[in-house]
Amino acid sequence: MDGNHGWPEPIVRVQSVSESCPNTIPSRYVKPPSDRPNIHTNSSRLNIPIIDLSEKNAVEIASAVSAACKDWGFFQVVNHGIRPELMKQAQEIWRQFFHLPMEEKEKFANSPDTYEGYGSRLGVAKGAILDWGDYYFLHFLPSNLMNRDKWPSLPPSLRAITDEYNKELIKLCECVLKAMSVGLGLAPTHLQDSFGGTDVGGCLRVNYYPKCPQPELTLGLSSHSDIGGMNILLADDRVTGLQVKRGSDWIMVQPVPDAFIINVGDQIQVLTNAIYKSLEHRVTVNSIEERLSLAIAYNPKADLPLSPISELVTPDRPALYKPMTFNEYRRCIRMNGPRGKSQVESLKSD
Repeated sequence: MDGNHGWPEPIVRVQSVSESCPNTIPSRYVKPPSDRPNIHTNSSRLNIPIIDLSEKNAVEIASAVSAACKDWGFFQVVNHGIRPELMKQAQEIWRQFFHLPMEEKEKFANSPDTYEGYGSRLGVAKGAILDWGDYYFLHFLPSNLMNRDKWPSLPPSLRAITDEYNKELIKLCECVLKAMSVGLGLAPTHLQDSFGGTDVGGCLRVNYYPKCPQPELTLGLSSHSDIGGMNILLADDRVTGLQVKRGSDWIMVQPVPDAFIINVGDQIQVLTNAIYKSLEHRVTVNSIEERLSLAIAYNPKADLPLSPISELVTPDRPALYKPMTFNEYRRCIRMNGPRGKSQVESLKSD
């Protein structure tokens, strides 16, 4: 492999740029005026729905989840059964990783083939405007894709904590997917079966957004909808940054302590024939504090062609999307990087 690990240009870590450029950001990170976060941003206290998983019976939970998926595509869950101590441990151990010496992190530099490892860009277009963020990406499901050589060995407890965290989050994914199915009037396992049963994909992406001297000019992550089935985000509740698009406004999500933020991905939009909709979102940065988040992606079996579920197709609502496997779908994203909802819209039948 070449010295760029398959990327079109040498990779520069945003963390290093942040430390070496205290007053201005390089032009490679300056977004067009229409994409900057001070444009069309709603500063109201409007927030995504919050669902308490402990106070309702299964039918009520399914109804609340379904309503949130139809209206927003995003919601927060509290009292979800995952120990707050584990959530804090996962955040802290990955924060420690990003503060290791650069030479230690560079041992795990990623490539655009799988994105697995330590990375700083999405898409392979030469000269592209870049986002203000570094990340670490790992496959852990199916088990044959999990490559322990890609998992950092430092800090020493990172692997054990991440293993436990991933396993607990998969249980939550399965629980929420059941609620999504019931809310559609389907059998509890219908969406799970449409994903490929137990032969699903699980990925972890840890996002690290360093301090930025000119946050009004750039984004930590450009506007996009998530390409997979469902994402569960453990946000940094010390500092906001996630924005979701509602109409023409960008709404800043206010994370609830010890909650998870869950959103519909493009694959669920396809399977539900757009009854549940993925939502454009982006990440802003700030000049005062770094920000770290952990995102679990729960994805369909990679080589399974996906199209709208037959029970959700009617004469009044014909199938909106052409079949495509998740492998084919994410290959386009890996080449092009985040581009709003253009990818899922391109699947629509003529």
